[in-house]
Amino acid sequence: MKEIRKTARDLMTGFCRVCPVCNGKACAGEVPGMGGLGTGSAFMANVQALAKHTFNMRLVHDITEPDTSTTLLGLKLSMPVLAAPIGGISFNMGGKRTEEEYITAIIDGCKQAGIIGCTGDGVPPFIHEAAFAAISAAGGHGIPFIKPWEDAELYEKLLKAENCGAPILGMDIDAAGLITLRKMGRPVSPKSVDALREIISKIGAKFIVKGIMTPEDATLALEAGADAIVVSNHGGRVLDHTPGTAEVLPNIAAEMKGKLGIIVDGGVRTGADVLKMLALGADAVMIGRPFSIAAMGGLTEGVTTFSASLRTELMQAMVMTGTESIAKISPSILYHDCNA
Repeated sequence: MKEIRKTARDLMTGFCRVCPVCNGKACAGEVPGMGGLGTGSAFMANVQALAKHTFNMRLVHDITEPDTSTTLLGLKLSMPVLAAPIGGISFNMGGKRTEEEYITAIIDGCKQAGIIGCTGDGVPPFIHEAAFAAISAAGGHGIPFIKPWEDAELYEKLLKAENCGAPILGMDIDAAGLITLRKMGRPVSPKSVDALREIISKIGAKFIVKGIMTPEDATLALEAGADAIVVSNHGGRVLDHTPGTAEVLPNIAAEMKGKLGIIVDGGVRTGADVLKMLALGADAVMIGRPFSIAAMGGLTEGVTTFSASLRTELMQAMVMTGTESIAKISPSILYHDCNA
């Protein structure tokens, strides 16, 4: 990973510093780029909210090979991890890799690792075209996310996404605030529950709504027919001064667990972070920037290497907290100060 990160740093100069700790401080306000919007507080809040949670270390047990596998929306995964939908290599990551190279690395690397990669959408068209081609070439093993465009463009892209063979589609409604799209004059907008219901009703695949930060929006997504949600503030790139996702996740999970799939992203950097999010109520975790760095620095091999490292860290954290399997993760593995 050191070599992969060094290569990524060289290729992404001026767009991402590949900091030792990816916390949003050095890149605050760098959108386009890999930073957070405005003060960068929403990006930083994701990392800080997760760091506040610590583990109860438990070692009086006989667990040595914990089971990291899980099933999400019918997909069997080697661990509950997805690579988040990120596109726009030329204006976010420096363009030293092509869109095709990048997204093929994400899709193929995740497939080899037994997890699943998601693809992004945007302007110009080659972003989604490269994404759909990579998923199609991988036999449909990927989840394409479409932005909340106006009707004609939205339905055209959703049809293309279905045609690439993916069993699950998604919409990142949190993209409605992206500066890059606003600058390009391409209208994206929030969607009412009725509009969302109509969209989902026309889709043959399962559907994920990404960009949920309150129990109220989670309930509306369920009413609209979503199969899963992603608790996400879009990596802190669309609205300054939001709470971190690890802060809002427990309240959302308390109301929605078992009613639909709960995925979360934001500040996840290690396998231990994955375990924390699962203990807070998520069914699976999305990871964005670290997968981007792995793909930029080592293409498919970079993605598989990072995935293997992540799974090793997850297994170690499970052993150290006495967690036998993903299905048996409990909030009790997290430390709670009764005097706080």
